[in-house]
Amino acid sequence: MRSYEAALHTCGFSPIAGVDEAGRGACAGPLVVAAVVLGTSPLLRGVADSKSLTARARAQLFDVIFEHASAVAVVIIEPDEIDDLGVHRADLEGMRRALARLDVSANYAITDGYPIEGLPIPSLAVWKGDQVCASVAAASIIAKVTRDRIMVQLDASYPEYGFASHKGYVTAAHKAALANVGPSQVHRYSFAPVSAAAALHNQTKSSILS
Repeated sequence: MRSYEAALHTCGFSPIAGVDEAGRGACAGPLVVAAVVLGTSPLLRGVADSKSLTARARAQLFDVIFEHASAVAVVIIEPDEIDDLGVHRADLEGMRRALARLDVSANYAITDGYPIEGLPIPSLAVWKGDQVCASVAAASIIAKVTRDRIMVQLDASYPEYGFASHKGYVTAAHKAALANVGPSQVHRYSFAPVSAAAALHNQTKSSILS
């Protein structure tokens, strides 16, 4: 998992930051971006792609990463900014912000899949980087656990949508909830399922009022 970092370190690049996001494909809730500089602690050897881990394992590694990594930064981009920028631009902007907020100034960045333009340091976009780069995997864990916890909290305020179970992704149950009650304030109205549900809900209300 550290072969990319090791090769870059051999070439004189250090510290190295991994960057990843969670919630890009969801139609509700925030986009969460994390940047992590792992360092050399042996306690971080269990870091793996967040999607390959159980929720319990992710939560345990979340605490380990925050305690033993050299630096961790988290950026939360709310739905209204996602709607304003578009999800891809919001994702890239979140990556820039996360790198800028690190307490340790990275000399190189590895990102999961997407190159980041406008960085003051060199970077490498690695396809499925969260599966092959330890620092990106660590960032994926931080982003995923942070976002999941936010969605569980939102579930308490918006129980009709079932955010605690599907975390805002477009599942059949989520689509049914959108059709029944319409979108909430934490939905992304630039996403097609949400805009369609909003239009249908407004049309239904207009018909009832008329």
